Parts: sequence; structure tokens; C-alpha cells
Amino acid sequence: MDKTIQVVGMTCASCVNHVEKALKSIEGVTDATVNLATEKARIVSIREIRNEVIQAAVEAAGYRALIDTRLDPAVAAQKEKKELIIAALLALPLMLMLDFPFAMQLLLASIVQFWFGQRFYLGAFHALKNRVGNMDLLIALGTTAAYALSFFGPHPYFESSAMIIVLVRLGKYLELRAKMKTTQSLKALEALQPSTVRMKIGDQQFEMPIKGVSLGDLVVVLPGERVPLDGIIMEGESEIDESFLTGESHLQFKKVGDSITGGALNANGTLVIQVRALGSKTMLSKIVRLIEDAQTQKAPIQKLVDRVSAVFVPVVLAIALLTFLGYGLSHGFGEEAWLRAISVMVIACPCALGLATPTALMVGTGLAAKHGVLIRDTEALERVHRLSALALDKTGTLTEGKPKLVSIHSDDQDQSLKIAIALQMGSEHPLAKAVLQEGESRAWTIKAAKNTSAIPGRGIQGEVEGMRYQLGSARLLQALNLSVTEFPESPEYTTAYLLSLESPMIMAMFQFEDAIKENASGLVKSLHRMGIEPVLMSGDANGVARKVADRLGI
Repeated sequence: MDKTIQVVGMTCASCVNHVEKALKSIEGVTDATVNLATEKARIVSIREIRNEVIQAAVEAAGYRALIDTRLDPAVAAQKEKKELIIAALLALPLMLMLDFPFAMQLLLASIVQFWFGQRFYLGAFHALKNRVGNMDLLIALGTTAAYALSFFGPHPYFESSAMIIVLVRLGKYLELRAKMKTTQSLKALEALQPSTVRMKIGDQQFEMPIKGVSLGDLVVVLPGERVPLDGIIMEGESEIDESFLTGESHLQFKKVGDSITGGALNANGTLVIQVRALGSKTMLSKIVRLIEDAQTQKAPIQKLVDRVSAVFVPVVLAIALLTFLGYGLSHGFGEEAWLRAISVMVIACPCALGLATPTALMVGTGLAAKHGVLIRDTEALERVHRLSALALDKTGTLTEGKPKLVSIHSDDQDQSLKIAIALQMGSEHPLAKAVLQEGESRAWTIKAAKNTSAIPGRGIQGEVEGMRYQLGSARLLQALNLSVTEFPESPEYTTAYLLSLESPMIMAMFQFEDAIKENASGLVKSLHRMGIEPVLMSGDANGVARKVADRLGI
């Protein structure tokens, strides 16, 4: 059994180790992995563990477990921001050394210390209760010592204790912002699934929430809509954009009996799909879970960090004590001895050792997902530096993935373009969009063709002003036994042909080019500098791919 929960209240790697021990102590649990940056714990067990048992174990360790609910990082970040601003405004007069009466300094410092710093005292209390050390304990000891020294000593150091709390809270806010951005990346993936579906029962169609769909139900997907759930095509055929899953921007032709993935974009045909997967069983949900699992897992270097962090707090406290005793024995146990001991604890407070690695992994996998790169696990991410070659897809990676119409070969270019626009009105095909964009630039008003239908794997056909036409790839020519003579084809361009079916003939040849991305050249040069050999892969014609490769030096 595998279960993921959220653990609230952890501040350092020592907290992580303590929660892991608490979870592993539950009968039936074989392994438990806790990630500080994502605040998630992954529990592996030989049988189902009741939620109450998990929550009790985590709470006994001094933390809070959320199983059926989740804290929204955006809400938490906003709350942290408000408290941070108030704490900073209260600490600012102390930091600027304004000539305030001692009572006023004491009041400002006390509010920051015991109100905005109360979380550190609570964390330190639970740490002592469980006989472990954590970062809250260091912060509480260091700031309390500085506060007490200001109160009882000859010189006030209220600005030190107050600003330490403000800076640590600032770090917490930045951490929450990183989590928020990562969560937004995952939400963008989840948003590919529509919230409603168009159900089909008999001859009737009606919309309903996607949560009401059951396995085996029939749903209708119109051109331009996203497929709501994984399933099998029962009626219709169309070209499908599955780039979110495969990275390939070329449309894939789908017909009756083919499987189709939820989140894919239906380009031009109406489909009736029988639902075969729901909820967490859909491919889109599995992708999201894959990214979340990658963020929860520990990279090999993190295991080293955990071993060091397990003894980090006791070692820091021991060094602080030795500093106090050493300076005290040689120079006297006065104010300076206290200041040096406090400095040791304060410097150790941020605990970058335990936080930087998981935060970097979390942000890295989140940003990668936002840009369409799915990372299987953190070990794969850590091994990236050993790459010797990198395969790059051409369309959409090195090029814009948005072809543009660059030339029209025809006896009547305007008439041929108008017919092509009429045939492709409403289509989501990349080449169709390029044709329609050209028509928009000329401000033409054109009626859509009638009786249009897709020609599987070859193009589209329809009627314009009572005449029948086809538009598509060179495979259309083969079906009509036509050959290109007056329109010489260039291997460097993607080509489409407009055919008249009244007396089968080629009316026009359209040539398209996909522009190279502005940063593609810099990417290739950077790979070469790092000793990584870039390799171009493409499903396009050899001449088209070769042209891009030559321009980029691949």
C-alpha cells in the first residue's frame, strides 16, 4: 500500500528524521520518506493503515498530519507575507537604532519575540519533549539569549533578536512562494482536463460535471475541445494534438477503435468516446502524481544531507557551549562570552543544509513540468550532469511549433488561398492555422466550405460554391494518380496541395516553414560548451529536418 500525506510544522532536516522515525514505528509500515520542502510524507505499508493511527503518530512527534485536506501554499504565503511585513515594521526602529526609550524598545522587541516568534518556541518545546534537537530549538535559544542579554545586560541587543526572527520568517515566506509556483505548475497540467463533459445517451446529448461520469459512459468531443477522459473512440475520426503527453506537435490521426488520452486536443472531427478510466486512473492524473512523487522522493545527495543534519543541532549547541566556556575561561564570563556563544547559534539558524537541497529539487521538478519536461525521479535529475548526448525534438523544441505560410504556387494565388481558407475554417491543425492567419492578415470575409470531412492521414475535402476540392499532403496526389510537374517541390519546406475534383488537377501548392526559436542557437552552443552532443530527432521530411540542423550546427 502507498499513501501520501501532508505534514505541517517541520522546520529542518532534524524534524524530517523525527517524523520518519515516528511513521516507521507504526505496525505494518515498511518505509516512510518525508520531504521538508513539499511537507509531504510517503508511507509504504504491507496493509491499509487507518488515518487516525497515522495522525496520532505524527502528532505524538509534535507535528500535524493532513490526510484528506491540503493547505493551499498561496493562502499560506499570503498569510506569511502579512505577518512578515508587520514584524519587519516593528523591528525596523530597533534596527535603525532610533533613540527610543528603553521601555519602547522592550515593547517592540517583546511583540516580535513572543508573538511573531511563538512558532519557534512551540517547535522547540516539542523537540525537547521528544528529546531531539531541531532548528526551532536553535532559533529559540539564540534569540532568547540575545533578548535576555538586552534586558539584563549593560547594552541592549533587541535589534539582533528581532531581526533574526524577521529574517527567518522571510526565509519561510520565500519557501512558501516556491511551493506556490510549483503548485501552480501542477494545476496548469490538471487544468487540461475539462470540468464538464457532453454526455450521449441514445440520441440525446447534455452537459454534466465530469465527476458524474462512470466507466463505459459515452461522451461527445467537438472540434477544438479537449478530450475529458481516457477512452476508446466509438464513432468518428479526427486528428488529435497529444503534445502535452508525447511532446510531438504533429497531429495524430485517430479512428474508431483507437485509444485516446484525456487532456488531448481534438483538432477537426466530432468524436464519440467510451470512457475507460476515471479519477486517479487517467493518464493525466498519473502524470501529475509522477511529478508529485518525484518531489517527495529523496535524491542520493539528500540521504547524505539527512545523515549530517541528524547530528547538526547537537553539534551546534556543543560548539556554542565550548565557545562560551573557552572565551569565559580565557577572558571572563561576561557579555562578550555570551555574544560569541549566541553568534554560533544564530549563524546556524537558517539551516540551509537541510532546506536547500529539497527546495532545489522541488522547484526544479516544478519548473520543468511547467515547460513540459517530466522528471521521472530525483535520482534521474541528479544524474543529468553526467550526460554525454541530448536528443532534441525539432518541432516545438527547437522551432516555434507554429508553421507559417511562406509561398503559394498557383495560376491564381488569391482564389486558391480563399478555397483553402474555406476548407479549413474552424480546424485546429497547425498548417490550417497558418492558412487562416494569412487570410486574417488580408481581412477577407470567407464562408466555410460545405460537407467537409477529414481524409484519414492525408487532409480534408469539401465543397466551395458547388465545386469539390481536397487539400492535404502528397498522398492525395497518389490516390488520384496525379504528379507534380508545374510545381517543383522543395525538400526544405513542408508542402500541401490544393486539388480540384471536378476534373482532377493540382490547383496550387502551399509551402510552410516553422521558424527556429530565438533561444535555440544559444541552447545548442551551451550544450557544446558543456561537452554534450545535441542530436536532432524529427518526424518531418529529411530535407526539412536537415535545414534546421544545419542552421543550428547540429
